[in-house]
Amino acid sequence: MLSINRKLSCFFLVFTVLLISAPVSSLPGGIGGDQSAQGGPNDVAVGGCTCHGTSPSNSVTALIDEVPYNYIPNQEYTMRLEVIGGPDKASGNTGGFSMAVDAGILGAAEGSEDFVKNYEDNTSTLTHTEEGARSENRAWTISWTAPEENTGKVTFWISLNSVNGADANLGDMWNRVTFHIPESTENTPAEILDSRRAIFSGDGAIEPPAADEGHVDLHDMGAKFRAHWLGLLGFGAVIIVIIFSGFMLRYGFSHSYTGRTNLLQLRYKHMRRGDQ
Repeated sequence: MLSINRKLSCFFLVFTVLLISAPVSSLPGGIGGDQSAQGGPNDVAVGGCTCHGTSPSNSVTALIDEVPYNYIPNQEYTMRLEVIGGPDKASGNTGGFSMAVDAGILGAAEGSEDFVKNYEDNTSTLTHTEEGARSENRAWTISWTAPEENTGKVTFWISLNSVNGADANLGDMWNRVTFHIPESTENTPAEILDSRRAIFSGDGAIEPPAADEGHVDLHDMGAKFRAHWLGLLGFGAVIIVIIFSGFMLRYGFSHSYTGRTNLLQLRYKHMRRGDQ
């Protein structure tokens, strides 16, 4: 009887541990806010995606692009989040993110509503959706509406993870980036207001992804493609001018030298007679 009670106690203990640890596993539907009750950080965006590893890894690069140097109050900005590196992409989940700001409104950029959402409808936080967790390039497009005038600098916290799509989180990696955007003033130059920058954390070994196909579509070459054809047209024009000039020299001016040519022929014959 005692042995049975011990087995039951062990069973309930293991079951309780699994039940408590379950919320800490990966959440493809997005994550954010305070996760301390489930054994996570007080704020995922600030503390990181600890369910995919206890500490950040500089072997993956957390990047945000199109960041303004200074913000204009109440203006909307579109930015791009991306995590580079980590485990090989599988057919399932590839990555995710958790983002937070201390001022302004976060949201999905136009066309990204199915991939990005506010965590628990909090416009100060942003995370991925289930479809966004399957992003092929591990990238998401987000929008941020700057706060009212005289707010001052705004702080951004972003944690991004790169996963292998397996049930277990072994091999998953994550990294985070924190930055500030100061408010513009009357003295801020216009070129600064129009400029954008990329901010990242990691080892900086950012490599472009390999092309899916062995060629580049000519329609995507843009100005380079036009410059290529202009060069070919210029080269062809030079060849045509050379050929035209040759014909002009051969046939256009030949009548002007007819008499002189006959004179040279007579002189040549005379010289040959003298030799004989």
